[in-house]
Amino acid sequence: MVRDNPTASLVNLASGQSFALTGGTVIHDDGSQSISDILVGANGRIIAVEPLLDTTSCGACVDIAGMLVSPGFLDAHQHLDKTGVLRFTPNPSGTLQGAREAFAKYARTAGPDDIHKRATRTIGRCLSRGTTAIRSHINVDKDAGFHGIETLASIRDNAKDRITLQLVAFMTPHPGQDFEWLGKNIDGAVALADAVGGTPAVSEDPPRYLDTLFSAAVKAGKPVDLHLDEHLNAGVHLLDAALDRVERFGMQGRTVFSHVSVLSALPRPDFQRIAERILALDVGVVTLPAANLYLQGRDYEMLPPRGLTRVAELHRAGITIATASDNIQDPFVPTGSGDMLEIARWTLLAGHLRGDELAAAHRMITMAPARLMGLGKNYGLRAGARADFVVTDCIDTDTLVAGGPDRAFVFSKGRLVSDTATTLTRVEESRMTEDA
Repeated sequence: MVRDNPTASLVNLASGQSFALTGGTVIHDDGSQSISDILVGANGRIIAVEPLLDTTSCGACVDIAGMLVSPGFLDAHQHLDKTGVLRFTPNPSGTLQGAREAFAKYARTAGPDDIHKRATRTIGRCLSRGTTAIRSHINVDKDAGFHGIETLASIRDNAKDRITLQLVAFMTPHPGQDFEWLGKNIDGAVALADAVGGTPAVSEDPPRYLDTLFSAAVKAGKPVDLHLDEHLNAGVHLLDAALDRVERFGMQGRTVFSHVSVLSALPRPDFQRIAERILALDVGVVTLPAANLYLQGRDYEMLPPRGLTRVAELHRAGITIATASDNIQDPFVPTGSGDMLEIARWTLLAGHLRGDELAAAHRMITMAPARLMGLGKNYGLRAGARADFVVTDCIDTDTLVAGGPDRAFVFSKGRLVSDTATTLTRVEESRMTEDA
């Protein structure tokens, strides 16, 4: 195969040209790794991923031997309408209810410009850290109205060449909820969104609320993504009620349960029964370690529980489980940088995955969320997929997850959108000797 065409550095690749990356280690869909070449077309799609490809027709060729190429990281659960409001929304209790009340108050005055500014900043930070797609839940209720979902819909459409955004119409139960208001507004919200969501545990009538959400999803032909049982009260959960509706409404393979913290509080036989139903109905799970560790268990007088769901057991049972950021710098989670590798580490440690399951944590921020988000053949390092990937100086998947890269290049739709490096300033040996 011919390899004598001119080369160019990654940072100098011109936008809108075809190019080839040769000799790098590629992480494939099944988690395996091989040294392969990647051909990217001028349209931002991958042409081929194979060893020793003919690159003579490419506009540029870059030798990346010794570097690792991962599919772009995916954040399957964020709240971009809430991001960055921490200093405006104090939550002294540090509880889930305290966070809800704090944001509900702020949402009454948060206009489109404010939402746009905060969301755009967080999206940019996520992209710079390798996140090439985000699914964001956007409050739609009497406090927030449609400001959030209309603003994010505009951002989604305008930013589609830089990042893939999916919006969940998060039909938030309101205290003293008016189901008539919900019924009148849900179809309009869902029309702007990519999925239907809500939080049944705080509804005044969970069965009716669940029926409303699933009915709207079926009517619009869109998937469901629920905040389900984000608590540790084993005596009260809605897992069976939600699974019943997955079956009744024919939403197998099109439903995600986010949080499901209560699974960690259930006796093992009850957990195993529900896990078997989740697997049989092809329901996906998203764990949110940052939020669940921060918000849950504060009322325990002895050592509190971890707060997140049974991550390791769900993974080993064959259930599709992803991990995600949830909130970033708001009353629900006061920290967060948009770095999905950081979230993967939190998940491995807090979720009791083993040291030999680093690749599983990588899957939870790549292939697993891709499946839950329905990205299909548009995602991954394969022919025809959108060219969203991260090139790093790591040697393998385990190294990437365990410590992260010192150098990373983020590509979105075939365009370099971020180049980051960690450098060490060296002090001259003579000066070091003098100081000693």
